[in-house]
Amino acid sequence: MKVNFKRYFLYLIRWQLSTPILAVCVVFFATLGATWSTVIANLIGGLIFFWVDRFIFQSEKLDASWQVKEKVKCVDCGSIARGYRLVKTKNYDRTNDKSPQFRCEKCSQEKTQQLRKTGIQI
Repeated sequence: MKVNFKRYFLYLIRWQLSTPILAVCVVFFATLGATWSTVIANLIGGLIFFWVDRFIFQSEKLDASWQVKEKVKCVDCGSIARGYRLVKTKNYDRTNDKSPQFRCEKCSQEKTQQLRKTGIQI
């Protein structure tokens, strides 16, 4: 299983931020007893952190950005196919590339492996 460390790090920060919020809820509802104040605090935490967790684990903003075009000439093998190019990821930004290089699926996978060997996280 490949771990996305950016997502994992954000999740750990989110986990730490939940502690003081839930502690305040437990103290606020302490007159209801430990069990009920904990139940209410967890419900409130679920209402808040469901949305935060959803962003962390589903947001495309935390993923690599790719561009896909139909019927392009692969820069490596010359075949006419659906073309792929990595636009932006950590330590790699070709957003303003004046002459983008598209690759067919096979060549794109090979290029991705080459980039990973150089330390680019995809």
